Amino acid sequence: MIKRKMIIAGCMLAVSGGFASAQTAGDWVLGNYKGAGYWFPGVAEKVGGGEVTIRYDDGDRETVNTSQVRPYDWMIGMKVECNFKNAGDWYPGTIASLAGEKIGIAYDDGDKETTKTGRCRTK
Repeated sequence: MIKRKMIIAGCMLAVSGGFASAQTAGDWVLGNYKGAGYWFPGVAEKVGGGEVTIRYDDGDRETVNTSQVRPYDWMIGMKVECNFKNAGDWYPGTIASLAGEKIGIAYDDGDKETTKTGRCRTK
């Protein structure tokens, strides 16, 4: 009975500001990097005190409020924006394949690319 209450309490605690946040270190998450409104994939390195430290797939790190974190939910068919050929310009596309940090993108303009999740984001 106590264990079940702890699990329920943990699940309730993980919901903050309308978004589910990381429950434990090691969870793959989407973080609102620098609060700019774009969600980037990364791993929760530390979780506690209403904050999550994220190591983003591109190597950046930041500590944010749990309201700035969502569960990683990318899947084939989802719309994203990616930094085409890592040249600095972001273009809309659809996830065509996904295997860990390797992601295939079918861009809206017809181009295709296999890249890393750290070069993609969602709104």
